[in-house]
Amino acid sequence: MEKNVVRADRKLMYEGSVIKVYQDKMQFAGGNEENWDYIHHDGAAAVVPVLPDGRILMVEQYRSALDRETLEIPAGKLDAPGEDPRLCAQRELEEETGYFCQEPKWLITVRTMVAFSNEKVEIYVAEDLIPSRQHLDENEFIHVSAYPLEELKEKIFRGEIQDSKTIAALLAYGEAYGKSRRTAN
Repeated sequence: MEKNVVRADRKLMYEGSVIKVYQDKMQFAGGNEENWDYIHHDGAAAVVPVLPDGRILMVEQYRSALDRETLEIPAGKLDAPGEDPRLCAQRELEEETGYFCQEPKWLITVRTMVAFSNEKVEIYVAEDLIPSRQHLDENEFIHVSAYPLEELKEKIFRGEIQDSKTIAALLAYGEAYGKSRRTAN
C-alpha cells in the first residue's frame, strides 16, 4: 500500500504530568505540508466492578475539563510506561471504590481520541469483589454508587453519561456478560 502521509518532524511543545503535546510536520503525497497536533499519553486502565447482585459500582467525581461532576467507571493512568494495566485496574478499583478484585478479566481496549492522541485504555471486569477501603488522594473526592446495567444504559442514551471509556465499557459488558446474567436470573 502506498504511503500518502509521512511524518517529517515532531517537536515537543508542552510536557505536563499526564500528557505531552507535540506538533508534527506532515508531508503528503501531493507535496503539501501541514502541522498536526499530537498528544502522547502513557496509557490507562479502567474497570467495570460488578457486585454479586449484578449492580455496577460507579464513581462520581469533578472533572475540570468539563467543569462538572461526571459518572464513570473507576479508572486511572498507568504509574509508568509499561506498567501492567491489570495491576493498574486493581489499584484504581481499590483506591476509588474501596473494593479489591483478585482476578479482573480483560474486556476491551479503547483508543479514546484517535485523531490526535495515542491514549489507550485497557478495560477489565471485576467480579468477586472483596471489601477493602478507599485510598483517595488528598485532593480527590469521589462518591461511589451502585446501579443496574439497564439504568446505566438509559443514562448513556439520555446523555447523562458522556465519558467514552465508560460508554464503551458498559455497552461491551452488557453484550459480553449481560445475556448470561439475564438467563441466569
